[in-house]
Amino acid sequence: MTGTLLSIGHGYSAQALADHLLPQGWHIIGTTRSAEKAAAMAARGIESLIWPGTPLPLERATHLLTSVAPRTGDPVLDEIGAQMANATHLQWVGYLSTVGVYGDQRGGWVDEQTPPNARSERAVARVAAEEAWQDICDRAGIRLHIFRLAGIYGPGRGPFEKLRSGRAQRIIKPGQYFSRIHYDDIGHALELGITSELGSRVFNLCDDHPAPPQDVLEHAAHLLGIDPPPETAFEDADLSPMARSFYQDSKRVRNDRIKRELGFELRHPDYKSGLAAILQAEA
Repeated sequence: MTGTLLSIGHGYSAQALADHLLPQGWHIIGTTRSAEKAAAMAARGIESLIWPGTPLPLERATHLLTSVAPRTGDPVLDEIGAQMANATHLQWVGYLSTVGVYGDQRGGWVDEQTPPNARSERAVARVAAEEAWQDICDRAGIRLHIFRLAGIYGPGRGPFEKLRSGRAQRIIKPGQYFSRIHYDDIGHALELGITSELGSRVFNLCDDHPAPPQDVLEHAAHLLGIDPPPETAFEDADLSPMARSFYQDSKRVRNDRIKRELGFELRHPDYKSGLAAILQAEA
């Protein structure tokens, strides 16, 4: 199976999918705001567009993936919503969302049947964007897969960079759990969705073992053969408002549906496997 994927807001997660599709002969049109990033995408074999600023070529696409975060509304639908209503040539739409829509669960478990509990402005906008994409795809008869991603890590993105630069903080907040997903598993899961015949669904995309953030940092330091930074209470941590907001939500996310319905098998079922793979790739 091959086709033309229009990847809007082509970033780290979308590139994970491109790594799978390009060797199979797919044509990928990726958008970015940066001329520098556009050049890097072109070097990888992706047709790059600067957007906003260039019209989105929806008519050329057989498949669409959007990684663009909503603001006051969804900027992608603001531009192509009217076209989407008649885009019967599209075989699949993927929307990259976040497990942040579940809000704070006090460390409890959630799955796709758990009602969203969005409280932050950012999470509320995500829920609204999911609903808008679902509504327009339902009306157009296009299958939509919404992937709610956990914390993303992988090559060039994770605790190793922070430890090496001296920026890492071992933040302690009792009862805090985060779920995670490795770059390799993102690409694999999206490929399964795009090549399946499964109808519209919402999928959680995370590994099997949620963990407190300090556990991950301590293990990463062990792998590097260095001491972890000293413990810092959450209240005393030097965090940006965005980073601090993530600590307001504590939950553990289940991934049973994507395994059961897409046959998804994790390559990195926990952070220990994922971190080891990153170091091995660097060697």
